[in-house]
Amino acid sequence: MELQVTGLLGFLIFIADIWAILNIVQSRESSGAKLLWIVLILLLPLLGLIIWWFAGPRER
Repeated sequence: MELQVTGLLGFLIFIADIWAILNIVQSRESSGAKLLWIVLILLLPLLGLIIWWFAGPRER
């Protein structure tokens, strides 16, 4: 049971990371800023997602 919960949480984090990366790519930020955000999310999936949620690029 614990393995299933862990797998589900991992899958949900993966989906949220993909969603965040798509939002970053579609944002109006510079290419360098986009690259840094994407690298942060890829290297630190959960922490990067949380940081992006609070401090990431927003549409104006």
